[in-house]
Amino acid sequence: MAAAAARWLLLRASAPAPSLNPTDGVKAPSSIPTSPIATSLHVRAAAPRSSARRLRTPPLRCTSPSSDGPAEPTLAVLLEVEGVLADVYRFGSRQAFNVAFQNLGLDCANWTEPIYADLVRKASGDEERMVVLFFDRIGWPTSLPTSEKGSFTKSVLREKLKALEKLSSTDALPLRPGVEKFVDDALSEAVPVAILATYGRNGEKISRSIAEKLGPGRTSKIKIVGKEEVERSFYGQLVLGEGVASSLDEQLTKEAQKAASAEKQRVAEEVASLLKLSVDISTASKRSEKIIATLRAGSEYVGRDVQNCILVTGSQPSVIAAERIGMPCIVLRSSLTARAEFHSAKAVMDGFGDTDLTISKLLNGNLKIGMTHFSSRHEYICFY
Repeated sequence: MAAAAARWLLLRASAPAPSLNPTDGVKAPSSIPTSPIATSLHVRAAAPRSSARRLRTPPLRCTSPSSDGPAEPTLAVLLEVEGVLADVYRFGSRQAFNVAFQNLGLDCANWTEPIYADLVRKASGDEERMVVLFFDRIGWPTSLPTSEKGSFTKSVLREKLKALEKLSSTDALPLRPGVEKFVDDALSEAVPVAILATYGRNGEKISRSIAEKLGPGRTSKIKIVGKEEVERSFYGQLVLGEGVASSLDEQLTKEAQKAASAEKQRVAEEVASLLKLSVDISTASKRSEKIIATLRAGSEYVGRDVQNCILVTGSQPSVIAAERIGMPCIVLRSSLTARAEFHSAKAVMDGFGDTDLTISKLLNGNLKIGMTHFSSRHEYICFY
């Protein structure tokens, strides 16, 4: 009975009829309903009246344009931090490594820009490998046993992260030119903006510190999406399972998780069909799933469907994750990705500003990006 009730309630979230009779010929759904708000309300209604916590309402912001004025743009922008808000690799990571070397008494180690760029290229940005390559080249500390090279490398990375945390709150790590005007223009045009602080290479603390450089006047009007925000989102609660087990009775929980699992597989199969590949959702990397969860949560917080959100990114994993869920993305090159190729991106640009990425270009469809401006082929705008 509980299982049947769960299936019926999940279906009722998207059914238009006002009847409350579960015997009106309604079939059990094969996937989760498409309306997050309605689904959340009906799932909450099915929860037993006990001391158990209830499923939290998804943090969506819904807008209804007034017939008396111009409609709000259906577009929203999701901004990454590392490589987009700030070129952390050029102005943060190299300097942080040098501070780490000093703190560890490694006077012979100093990464100039050419050395750092060469290490980044040869190690494909893997910082642990960069450290190993460097000391293989100049020689490891004479007092360091061979068996302790791994622990030594990790100690360098820990010191580097501590140094970067301090740098991120200073002027030594500036915002990218034009990003403040880009955010101002978005807000003035009623385009919702969210900053994704969850999956940066250097952690959420540093990402939030960089985002705060935009100033309280801007950050109070945009949403910063971190780990807690992702867990509170509708996707986080049902698809990731956060908060569901302790909110509903056991049978209803199982039904909700089955529906969520079916939705994840459906999305994967759609992408697989487009790419003519066989995709198994269970084989996706943990990092990819984390990015996808953040992208979906970001779209909820700005009150737009994923296909109506533009992701501004600086990394290949984000481009791939965005493509998987049908979210268009623009790549802004940084010192780490100056020569990288981004075949799935809708545009590859050098930064913010009149000759590069602006809100007016997005709204006017000049980049051939958006709900009605999509092309079946990829469009590239590259400035070198």
